[in-house]
Amino acid sequence: MATLTVPEPVPSPVEDAERLRKAFQGWGTDEKAVIAILAHRDAAQRKQIRLAYEELYKENLIKRLESELSGDFERAVYRWMFDPVEREAIMANVALKKNVDYQVIIEIACVNSPKELLVVKQAYHGRYKHSLEEDVASKTIGDFRKLLVALVSTYRYDGEEIDTGLAKSEAKILHDVIEQKIFNDEEIIRILSTRSKAQLNATFNCYKDEYGSITKALASESPNEFALALRIAIRCITSPKKYFAKVLRHAVDKSGTDEDALTRVIVMHAEKDLKEIKEMFHERTNVALEHAVAKQTSGDYKSFLLALIED
Repeated sequence: MATLTVPEPVPSPVEDAERLRKAFQGWGTDEKAVIAILAHRDAAQRKQIRLAYEELYKENLIKRLESELSGDFERAVYRWMFDPVEREAIMANVALKKNVDYQVIIEIACVNSPKELLVVKQAYHGRYKHSLEEDVASKTIGDFRKLLVALVSTYRYDGEEIDTGLAKSEAKILHDVIEQKIFNDEEIIRILSTRSKAQLNATFNCYKDEYGSITKALASESPNEFALALRIAIRCITSPKKYFAKVLRHAVDKSGTDEDALTRVIVMHAEKDLKEIKEMFHERTNVALEHAVAKQTSGDYKSFLLALIED
C-alpha cells in the first residue's frame, strides 16, 4: 500500500500551478508551499499540474523547480515530478554515468514484472534515442556486463507454474559453482536471467532445503563485488519489499546517510508499497522510518521525505 496522501477535494491543476508560481516569486522560494502541493499529488495529478503550468506561464515546471531548489531537496523533487516509468528510465541513465551503479540497474531489471520492465525500456529508448541494453553493454565490462545485459534483456515467463524437478537440478547446479566460489559461472547468469520468478523461488527454496541459504552462501569471507551483485538480484526477485527495507536501513546507518538510496526508495515506492516496506523497516530496527529519516536528514529535504512517508 502507498503512503502518499492526497487532499479531498483536490485543487484543480490550474490552482496548483498558480500557487507554485506564487511560491517562486519574490526574494526567495516558498519551499513549504512547494512541498504542501507536490508531496500530496499522485503521478497523474502532477502531470496535469505540469501541463497547466506550461500552458499558463510558457515554461517547463521541472526546469523551474531545478532553478528554484537545491541540493538533496532539488534532486528528490526532480525525481518525484516524473511518472513512475519515466522516472525509472531516468534513474537507469543516471546509474550508467561515470561510476556505474549496478545496484540500481539490478533493481529495475529484477523487481519489475516482464511487462513493466519492457515499458521502462521503451521509455528509456524514447528519451535517450538508444536502448537500455546498448548503454548497459557500453558502460560495463567483463562479468558485470554479462550479468547486467542478461538481466535487462530478459522477458521472463510471468506465470505461476513451476517444474519441481528443474528446480532441484538447477539448485544443485547453483550449489556446485557457488561452493567452488565460481560466482561468474555462465550457468548462474543463465538461470537468474531466464527463469520465471516463480521458478526461481522454487529453485531457491530447494537450495535452502538441501544446502542452506543461497544469499549466505554468496557472502564469502573476503568481499566479492560480483557475488554481492548476485545477492542483490536474488533478493530483488524473491522478496523486493524486504530488500528495500534493508536498503533503507543501510541508508540511515549511523556511520552516515546515503541520501541517494534514501531518496530512491522513498520516491519510487511512496505511491506503491512503501507502507509495507515501512512496516518491515520497523520490525527489523524497532524504529519508525519517519523517526529515522527525521534524525538523519534536515531542512526542506527532510520535510519533503516526511511528507511522502507519513500516511
